[in-house]
Amino acid sequence: MPIRDLRQEKNRLRNQYKSIRKSYDPYYKSTMDKYIFRRITGLYQYKSAEVILTYVSKELETDTIRLIKRAWADGKRVAVPKCIDGTRLMKFYYINSFYQLEKSSFGVSEPKEQLCEKLDTVPDNSICIVPGMAFDSSGYRLGYGKGYYDRFLSGYKGLKVGICYSDCIKWALPRGKYDRPVDILITDRFFRVIRSDKTERRV
Repeated sequence: MPIRDLRQEKNRLRNQYKSIRKSYDPYYKSTMDKYIFRRITGLYQYKSAEVILTYVSKELETDTIRLIKRAWADGKRVAVPKCIDGTRLMKFYYINSFYQLEKSSFGVSEPKEQLCEKLDTVPDNSICIVPGMAFDSSGYRLGYGKGYYDRFLSGYKGLKVGICYSDCIKWALPRGKYDRPVDILITDRFFRVIRSDKTERRV
C-alpha cells in the first residue's frame, strides 16, 4: 500500500475510534478502566517490576492515573515520557507526584525537567504501558500519528504492554515498516499474549 494511502487510512481509523471513545458514558468508561487496571496489576511481570514506564492519560485514553498511584503505593518507580521539541523522540523521567507534571502544547501531561530525574538507562526489570487508539490481534497499534512511541519501542528491551478498550480492537490494522507490536495486549474483556518468548516466567 503506498505510504500516502496508508496515512489516509490510518487517519480515517483514528477518527472512527475517536468517535467510539467519545460516545462512552462516563460510568461505562470507568468500569472498563477498572477491569483493565485489574488485569495489569494482576500480571506477574507487574508484581516483579521495579520500574513502570507509562503515559499520563487524557480524557479519551485508557486510564493510567489509578495505575500510577498503585505503582507508587507498591513501592515501584514510575517514569513518564516527555516529547522533545523539534524531534520525533521522547525521553522518560521519574515522577513521585502529579505536581511534577505540566501541560504540553498538545495538552499532554509531561514531566517538568527541572523537578524530575531523567531515566538514562532503562532497567531490565521494567514494563512499558503503551497507549493506542486501537490495536489488532497481532499487537500492532494505531497511534496518534507522531511516531514517538514506535521510535522508543524499537530500542526498548523490556515487556511492552498495550492497553485498549475491546471496542477498539481490530483483527488487522494497516501498518508501516516502523510500526512495533506489543508483547501483551490488555482490554476490559481479555488479555492476549502476543510474544510468548517475552512473557515466560523467569525462574
